[in-house]
Amino acid sequence: MFTEVLKAIFLGIVEGVTEWLPVSSTGHMLLADEFLTLNLSKEFKEMFFIVIQLGAILAVILLFWKKMIPLDFSNGIKLKNQTLSLWFKVALACVPGAVITLLFDNFIESHLHTPAVIASALVFYGIAFILVELKAENKTVKTQALEEISYREALLIGLFQVLSIIPGTSRSGATIIGALIIGVSRVAAAEFTFFLAVPVMLGLSFIKLLGFGFDFTAKEIAVLAAGSLTAFLVSLAVVKGLMNYVKRKDFKVFGYYRIILGAVILVYYSLWGNI
Repeated sequence: MFTEVLKAIFLGIVEGVTEWLPVSSTGHMLLADEFLTLNLSKEFKEMFFIVIQLGAILAVILLFWKKMIPLDFSNGIKLKNQTLSLWFKVALACVPGAVITLLFDNFIESHLHTPAVIASALVFYGIAFILVELKAENKTVKTQALEEISYREALLIGLFQVLSIIPGTSRSGATIIGALIIGVSRVAAAEFTFFLAVPVMLGLSFIKLLGFGFDFTAKEIAVLAAGSLTAFLVSLAVVKGLMNYVKRKDFKVFGYYRIILGAVILVYYSLWGNI
């Protein structure tokens, strides 16, 4: 059991770092699982890679608690209308992805979770990040702050999020690219991505847990707990670092990184794996 828990801790580190950066946690998990395979059932591993995201989500909720909670306790209990409106925008943005996931999730898991698809998506959206950022250098930002995002912009970002159903795209990558294209600032784009992640990842985790069932062995509980706790702790640092980064720099570096990672996956699986 101890060895599997150590593997789960490493995978939690990978999840905590890559879930929030626009570099595709799926691509990194693919490589991590290739070299550090959990000796547990295929069904458990499929559930594990989704449910450890709950740890990452808890980190975001903790860090953005004041912005996320729609209640003001400073003088009794009052509704914060601006925050409530923001959650309605998040709900609207979630609709396209929820519909597409319900319709095509099983097909995509069966046919598109391949190294070739993941690597191609990494490279394609890596190039997209670079091109979008180059164009944004001469473009006026229309929406500076998170609270300024309109319902129309929220829906458009939600439509971009649909792209992330393709493995290797990156949920945060798709939403950030979409936000930048329609004129949202990098900081507001990143923050809206964090808000979007809460219902999306909670929903996916709930579906995976229901599908797997709750009849865990002691070993499975230990592995899941270790991975989730690690993802939580690492996410605290990564989210803080990302927010500091986007206030000063652009996302092109992530585009270059995606292209390199995609090329590495293609070469590795062409030579030694099943592409």
